[in-house]
Amino acid sequence: MQVSEQQFAQFVREHKSTIYTVCYMFSKDNDEVSDLFQEILVKLWKGFGSFEGRSDIKTWVYRVSLNTCITLDRKKKRHQKKDSLSMDINLYDDNDSDTLQVKQLYKRINKLGFFDRAIILLWLEGIPYDEIGEIVGISAKNVSVKLVRIREQLKNMN
Repeated sequence: MQVSEQQFAQFVREHKSTIYTVCYMFSKDNDEVSDLFQEILVKLWKGFGSFEGRSDIKTWVYRVSLNTCITLDRKKKRHQKKDSLSMDINLYDDNDSDTLQVKQLYKRINKLGFFDRAIILLWLEGIPYDEIGEIVGISAKNVSVKLVRIREQLKNMN
């Protein structure tokens, strides 16, 4: 199938929030999120014409996005330098109780491994168990069991 740039641009417009969701699972740095987003677009462009529709298109987007982010994160960790400059300043910091709870939740989620982090964040996005299972490559029953364990783990974190 020959893919036109207009078709792909429309596809990206429809699925960019899904792609950004996955990118933000792996980084909070805007530059790094943009880099991840661009890398995912390259992978999606390369595979777009050969997508066979054996799964839902959104499932395919999640899977490509997750695999790309995991691969790039592993490469980054292997080549990470010890000295890095950190700017922990947020000019738009909001300190109401709801925001603080959400921040605490995401801080705990970021302590989880990639696989568990992906499962809980997909669940928080409202994705059904069977679709989460299809995205990460496990059964829906296994997703259910893992979510129980992950939620317990999150409750017990400091």
